[in-house]
Amino acid sequence: MTACSSPAPIPTQFEAFERIPIRTASVHGHKIAYLDVGQGDAMILLHGFGGSMWQWEHQQPVLGRHVRLITPDLIGSGLSDKPDIAYTTGQLLDYFTGFMDALHLSRATLVGNSMGAGLAIGMALTHPERVDKLILIDGLPSHVASKLTSPTIKRALESRAPAWMVSFGNWLFGGLMLESVLKEVVHDPALLTPAVLERSDRNRRRPGLIPPLMALRDSLPVWETDFAPRLGTLTHPTLILWGQEDRVFPLAVGEDLHRTIHGSKLVTIPHAGHIPQWEQPEQANQAIMEFLTSRTAEP
Repeated sequence: MTACSSPAPIPTQFEAFERIPIRTASVHGHKIAYLDVGQGDAMILLHGFGGSMWQWEHQQPVLGRHVRLITPDLIGSGLSDKPDIAYTTGQLLDYFTGFMDALHLSRATLVGNSMGAGLAIGMALTHPERVDKLILIDGLPSHVASKLTSPTIKRALESRAPAWMVSFGNWLFGGLMLESVLKEVVHDPALLTPAVLERSDRNRRRPGLIPPLMALRDSLPVWETDFAPRLGTLTHPTLILWGQEDRVFPLAVGEDLHRTIHGSKLVTIPHAGHIPQWEQPEQANQAIMEFLTSRTAEP
């Protein structure tokens, strides 16, 4: 019932340390919600599977002083529309290039976390002229199923329950499942305050969220056949950030990705799990700015 109800209105402000206006762009007739702060060269922050723009809240006031920082909720996620489409890899790339076109961006540095890193890689392989630099944070590797160590996420990927049943389960038990996932994703449980859990729960309860997530899960084989085998062909300047305590994809997965992408730089973030830019923002932001200003990051 929740999945079939009308979409909730998009709020006008993103509330983190400061209020940031939420903008929308129309892409193929659907709304993409995003934040747009700062000036200069464009940098786009891409959240992971089931995530939203709030995972980048600590980047807004810092990186926004140096670049034009654009933070969307991807199609099917967060505050953005959740149309009844297949959410294939090709469609995601099409919506993302449409989003860049709507903002009149010919090129941008792409920063992706987890599945968002997979989208950034897909853009670099399919539309290399649209990508300036790549920053992959605990990113999507090859052979995802065999490298994934999170029991909860692994069960979600392996489940073959129909969408209506998953939607009903999300309505009935979603809060408990959400907390279980966050405890595997976030290294320091003290960061999972009641306010953070409540905010995450609001995102979970957004109408229409489950079918896109299930469709994204089902498109994973395309990643394995069409994109993962070409990771070694990437030529963009690439920074790989990895949480040292990642329980979703262990550090060894990041080290393997570093070896696969020739010329990439690997920086590990201590005391951080799968979203180190949120758990240890000072270290992550510093690594990002050093990479952007270093000579090795020049095309």
